Order: sequence, then structure tokens, then C-alpha cells
Amino acid sequence: MPYGHNEGRIGGVSRAQVERLAYIDFWLYFIGELSRADITTRFGIAPAGATRDIATYKGIAPSNINFHSSGKFYRPSATFQPVFEHSPERVLSALAKGFGEGVALSQKSLVRCEFPAALGLPRVEVLAPLTRAIHRQLPVKINYCSISNGFTERTVVPSALVDSGLRWHVRAFDRQSLSFRDFVLTRISNIEVLEDEQVGLSELAEQDTQWSRIIELDLVPHPSYGRPEVVQMDYGMKDGVLRVRATGATVGYLLRRWNVDCTVDHRLVGPEYALWLRDPLSLYGAETALLAPGYAVPQSGLQYTSLPRA
Repeated sequence: MPYGHNEGRIGGVSRAQVERLAYIDFWLYFIGELSRADITTRFGIAPAGATRDIATYKGIAPSNINFHSSGKFYRPSATFQPVFEHSPERVLSALAKGFGEGVALSQKSLVRCEFPAALGLPRVEVLAPLTRAIHRQLPVKINYCSISNGFTERTVVPSALVDSGLRWHVRAFDRQSLSFRDFVLTRISNIEVLEDEQVGLSELAEQDTQWSRIIELDLVPHPSYGRPEVVQMDYGMKDGVLRVRATGATVGYLLRRWNVDCTVDHRLVGPEYALWLRDPLSLYGAETALLAPGYAVPQSGLQYTSLPRA
């Protein structure tokens, strides 16, 4: 189901109909105009079925929907209140790429929308065996091209996909280095799922201490930023602070993606640095901390020595 629903207001309907009711709610709320043809085209049902879905929706939220006989379409009322919970992230994805679940025919913007081109996307023939292995907890044999070693053959136990904001990684236990590492998906080739091989206890995701470590971050408007109130609005801060959580394995990606100044004296200056990490010591020991802008390893007396950037 694409969106969570309010159990108190919806009951006694099939899962398939809940999907269609969520679609009606979404279409009214964000598109502002709905016809029976919108439902029949999206779900491949008969017009009579679409009529029943609209009637069911009206029964749940009678004050949400108005019928316009001139055009035979429905519009949201002035007092419309969504029945379903629509997360901003999923709404924006649906508006940009369609309401479908990944079917090629549904990949069409619902409103005029522009977003940055995604560079370096993984190939599906690499992605599919990886996700199967993650789900079934199986090792995979891969050819991997790294900056330090070039092409090598490795056996890894994948546990999670990671979006760094710039490229996709797979988190996996590497049997060569006997450690958990991130592998860039576009550098993987000749992948084979090892169906008959066992995974050891030390290779399971539960043993990945960096992934299990949760770091609390307090992000504040950068002291050199001219309009802190704008930053507070941009990031939905409460009392001037944005509190986020990240794992030790991913925190550096997050801070780099958002251009968070992680120097102890907020010395990075520029329009891209709208945020400052109030306590850089919170990153100590995090595997990806060296990726955070300006971060340095704390030494005695809170002196900082810069780490090389990855």
C-alpha cells in the first residue's frame, strides 16, 4: 500500500480497495480533480468498480468531495481533510515519477516537475541479485573495481543498500578484509548469488557495530549565515535546533550531503554552509566521520588534526 491509512476511519474493505481509496485521496488532495477514468486507467478496473470506490470514499469522508456534473469529475471541497497519511517524500516522488510501484508505464510526472538528473545509477542486473541476497541472507561473489586495488574478485555478505545522496552503496561483510564495508554499486560486475553457501554469525548485519551505533546530531544555523531564521524555516527547526539521528556507518554521508560545517570553531564559510554541527565530538569513532566537511579527529586538549578526505 503506497500510503498509511487511518484505521479508525477505514475498515471492512479489501487491501486492493484501500490502495484505490488512497489513490482517490491523493489525487483529490494534490491534483485537485478526479474522474472515473483516472481510476480505471490506473488500476485496470471497470467503470462500475470505480464508481463503487468513489461511493466508498464518500461514505468515509462525505465532506471531502464535490461532484461537478458539467465535466463529470470530482474536486476536493473547501473543508477537505485527507483520510490517508501522505509523507512529503513519497508525495514528491509520486508527483515527479508517477503513482505506480515501479512499472515502466507509470513513470510519468503528474504535474510539471524538474529534478536533478541521477548520475551513476546502478544497473538492475547488479541490483536484483544483491537485493535477493540481502532478503535471503546469502553471500555473493562479485568483481569489484576499487581505487586502491583495481579489479579484484571478492565474496561479500550484503546487508543493506545505502544512498549517500551522490551514489548508491551496498553495506556488506567482506570476507577478504574480514570487516563490514561499503561497496559502490556501479563498481560491481559479474555478480553471483551463492545459493548453497552458509553465512557465519560474524557476517550477519547484527554484528555490524558501526551500523548499530546511533549518533544524535544537533544541527543549528551556521553562525556566519546572514539569515538564521531562513535556515530554521528551511529545515523545520524547533527552538533553533534540528535534531537528527544517523548510524556510524552513514553519518558522514548525511553531513556531506547537507554541507554541514563540522569544524569545532565553525570556520567553513560560504553560501553552501547553512548548517553547523554544534558538537563535533559526537562524531568521534564513527566510521564515516572523515567524510563530514571540516571534521578532524579530536586530540588531547580538544585539539583537532584533519583527516584525509575519502
